[in-house]
Amino acid sequence: MVRIINYQKRQTEEGKEFFILELQGGIEMVKSQQSGKFYVTARKATISSTFDEMTCQALIGTELPGKVMKVSCEPYDYTIKDTGEVITLTYRFEYSEEEIVNTSTVEKSGTTIEEFMTTTPTGNSFSTNGSLAH
Repeated sequence: MVRIINYQKRQTEEGKEFFILELQGGIEMVKSQQSGKFYVTARKATISSTFDEMTCQALIGTELPGKVMKVSCEPYDYTIKDTGEVITLTYRFEYSEEEIVNTSTVEKSGTTIEEFMTTTPTGNSFSTNGSLAH
């Protein structure tokens, strides 16, 4: 599941305004390459919408089926806001629909263990004729 956490106004090359929704996946544990310690994070992605601003605002907090996946892409420069450091990344995060898993219900047998044991042959349960034959 992903959750809509925010929205942003964007503009096309032709100057037309539209809104994108910011999506956030579930939390995950990541091990720092520098310190070796774990920290908690969540993947985020954006997706275009056809909604107006009021609808986007009303959708904040809504959960959707799917996940935010790490996808390889051409290298690009990214500036870390806190430090100003420029790094090169070769991936981006993208929303992906989850496949719907068939959750069919398993029927429980009405047979009791006593009833089952009365129909089970006694003696050598691996052979019904008394000899081992393949």
